[in-house]
Amino acid sequence: MSEQQADLAKVIEVVGRVLADEPDQVRVVASEHRGTTLLELYMAPGDLGRAIGRQGRTAAAIRTLVTSAAERVGKRVQLEFRDGEPPR
Repeated sequence: MSEQQADLAKVIEVVGRVLADEPDQVRVVASEHRGTTLLELYMAPGDLGRAIGRQGRTAAAIRTLVTSAAERVGKRVQLEFRDGEPPR
């Protein structure tokens, strides 16, 4: 993971932990696919709804934040929300 990916992942992790009832279960997995950084935010199933928000407004705001941060360093980012534990 590059330093820029790590920085973006850290931003997402901090936001996810603030929204979560179980912040210890928040994980961010970063990977590179066709020139785009894929960030996957894993949360406890009960917390996922809080991260998505009503009609997806919170999720849209988080995606906007990440996209803006990525554009500043010349990267393209896609953020996905997942419930449960990340695959090993």
